[in-house]
Amino acid sequence: MVIKSATLETVCGITSTLPRNNKVEIAFAGKSNVGKSSLINGLLNRKALARTSSTPGKTQTINFYNINESFYFVDLPGYGYAKVSVKEREKWGKMIERYLNNSEKLVLVFLLIDIRHEPSANDKLMYDWIVQNGFSPVIIATKLDKIKRSQIQKNTSVIRKALGMDQDDIMFTFSAQTKQGRDEIWAYIESMM
Repeated sequence: MVIKSATLETVCGITSTLPRNNKVEIAFAGKSNVGKSSLINGLLNRKALARTSSTPGKTQTINFYNINESFYFVDLPGYGYAKVSVKEREKWGKMIERYLNNSEKLVLVFLLIDIRHEPSANDKLMYDWIVQNGFSPVIIATKLDKIKRSQIQKNTSVIRKALGMDQDDIMFTFSAQTKQGRDEIWAYIESMM
């Protein structure tokens, strides 16, 4: 995919009304600090369109990125660990739920999981919740550059088993550092549109 334009078009906070978009939406979910913003930047060949931070919980809004004036990437707030109150995290959860339940243009949900760790209870809850809402989440195992090549097969198997994925459920691996996996993810996105 050739990226001619990519702009942050809409930012929705806890009390915001979600936009009524007329273009396809592709959402990115995952726990805090799993690499959602880094993945979006990597896919778009941008250094800092989506703000990244080593501090978990940087993305506290739903961010709509208009890509080529033809579709949206939707960066959802991270769940799980973040240096905010439990009450604030619950509000984020409700905001994510409201988006996933009400978006009329959502066609694809990527769920990002850190390849170095077994999925957390929150990851499993999110995966099950996405499935129960009629979507087939596509897993992106992030931080690929942080493990040895010999560990990839074992770690992806652990993720598949922990989430209860079927053998034909789709999983990609991705490194924000090397961009490994980028072309495969783009090919899949294009096939879905």
